[in-house]
Amino acid sequence: MLPAFAGVTVVVCGVAAGVAEAYRALGPGVLVATLALLAVVTPAAVQHHRPLARRRLGHYTPEELAELDTDGLVLAVSRMLRRDGWTVLPPPTGQDRPRVRARNGRGQRVEVAFRPVAEPLPDEEPARSARQTGTSLRLVVHRGTFTHRDVQWARRQDNTHLIDGPRLRSWARGTPLHQLTNAS
Repeated sequence: MLPAFAGVTVVVCGVAAGVAEAYRALGPGVLVATLALLAVVTPAAVQHHRPLARRRLGHYTPEELAELDTDGLVLAVSRMLRRDGWTVLPPPTGQDRPRVRARNGRGQRVEVAFRPVAEPLPDEEPARSARQTGTSLRLVVHRGTFTHRDVQWARRQDNTHLIDGPRLRSWARGTPLHQLTNAS
């Protein structure tokens, strides 16, 4: 943070010194031209960076979600968890399927899996109980819809919630995770 602040300070001071020197050499027209340039560039810069800043804060549009690949979806879910007050833990090493793990200040844990079906895939080990792994909440995220079989599987699991396309879009718009999981 400090190097970025120092860099911005140096740039602003440099621009101010350049404008002052140009004012001495060319007159008051430089001030008018500089203010006009700032009036045009500032809104364009803010507009350009607004979607990036919004996404960094964990807010996504449905179009942005649709364009994400799996790694992008993992990043988006991590940002949405942070937005909702969770601390995202580093990913476990040696894992071939993407997962996000997080915890909150009340000691709750969440594990998020990303796949097109909720049930364990044939090459995965059977799911351990949430009590055994210390996980308070398990989520399975999918941009589409889950089958009736997936829903039945999730109901049999201990505190497992399916986040389908409509719920994912709602979460990305800003609905807190606890509201989504209480509605299921």
